[in-house]
Amino acid sequence: MRFEDTYLNDNILDALYDMRFDECTPIQEACIPEILKGRDVLGVAQTGTGKTAAYLLPILSELDDGGFPDDAINCIIMAPTRELAQQIDQAMQGFAYYLPDVSSIAVYGGNDGNRYDQELRSLRSGAPVVIATPGRLLSHLKLGNLDLSRTSFFVLDEADRMLDMGFSEDIMAINAQLPQNCQKVMFSATMPEKIRQLAVSLLNDPVEVKIAISKPAEKIHQMAYVCYEPQKLGIINHLFREGNLKRVIIFCGKKDKVKDINRALGKLNINCAAMHSDLTQAERDEVMYRFKTGQVDVMVATDIVARGIDIDDILLVVNYDVPHDPEDYVHRIGRTARADRDGEAITLVTDDDMYLFAQIERFLEKDIEKLALPDALGQGPRYDKNARRSGGRRGGSPRSGNRGNAARSEHDSQATTHTGRRRNGRRHHKDNNKTQAATDNATTGTTTAAATPTNDATTQAKKKKRTHRGGRRHRSKGGNTQTGNADAQA
Repeated sequence: MRFEDTYLNDNILDALYDMRFDECTPIQEACIPEILKGRDVLGVAQTGTGKTAAYLLPILSELDDGGFPDDAINCIIMAPTRELAQQIDQAMQGFAYYLPDVSSIAVYGGNDGNRYDQELRSLRSGAPVVIATPGRLLSHLKLGNLDLSRTSFFVLDEADRMLDMGFSEDIMAINAQLPQNCQKVMFSATMPEKIRQLAVSLLNDPVEVKIAISKPAEKIHQMAYVCYEPQKLGIINHLFREGNLKRVIIFCGKKDKVKDINRALGKLNINCAAMHSDLTQAERDEVMYRFKTGQVDVMVATDIVARGIDIDDILLVVNYDVPHDPEDYVHRIGRTARADRDGEAITLVTDDDMYLFAQIERFLEKDIEKLALPDALGQGPRYDKNARRSGGRRGGSPRSGNRGNAARSEHDSQATTHTGRRRNGRRHHKDNNKTQAATDNATTGTTTAAATPTNDATTQAKKKKRTHRGGRRHRSKGGNTQTGNADAQA
């Protein structure tokens, strides 16, 4: 389905046209019509499927159409981490480019006093859209800084991560402040029983949309070393001696291990930086900026960056610890081989990790290549794909250490920003018959991404747009004529 075939309003479609967004992804095709009809929605989809746009676009379209109080917080979007809240806010700026009356504020901890004062002013005056982490929003609620009694939309993004991080009580406390007629949307990458219970508590007769978890990109060369815990640093040292690696993410299950590995790599004169939850927001932003701009070659991180971070040129992902479930593995290694590039993913598998890694191989329906350990490290344990789950040691080596539990704090998002050309050709506004025409089920689609032009590029693009008015078609409910825009693959 094309976005032009939905009942999103003209201003939203103008922004999508500028961003080269033509085709809905499956999750967008299924969710947008239902949200526009006022239904509660429970979406199950992993990061990278376009779920941010699946809820932002229809909600922004509704807010822009009017009928909502100017002095109220009309939409609350909950995200598990500061990074995801920032990326949702960034996406919001792009989609709402032609919506001057619909603004947003991102609310999260770890800020200085000036940022807090800005949050306070926006919340008290009634920001149309508030994107927040649960703890921070609840703190503002307890201090009487905001009123949710007239809120019309409530979104939980990555609900499974919020529950894993212990935000269940915070979510319910926030939900208790919402009016009964508030429309609610909940997205989760997985659907364990606790998510179903939360959905029953929050949602009213929801439409359930489930998109199958995709496999990793074919361009990712997946490999593994089967080793003992004390051999891991030796393997990392070997990898950097063998190649001039400059765009690498090393994922660890615990923040203490991130700090240890970062120190060890620093002693090897490797240009690295650590990313974990003990850093302040300013420190996190600085690490991410330095890594994105190439000032840092290697980032050692917890799963806080496994989802939604849009960096296209990662050459290697190393799983220092085996993730606890296949979805986390897919998200981690999905940081490489993006934008049609090649990439490599190496996982360090101890004897304690064999059961988890075998589960990943069964999910992928393939045996991942096992590499021989460097000669200087000696022998490792023999890989057993039939290993049983165990909390202790297997394989009989006194050197085998305990592995860390995978951290559950990460985000995703397809954050996009844009400036661009104003589109010629207006579509008819939505009317009371819009819901009947917007009930198609999701079948196929492609994920798209937008670039961020400079101001000069924007001006030139607008001039060029005005010279080509005749090439655009007029949209209407009665039918459409296709244009030849090329999709940009995310």
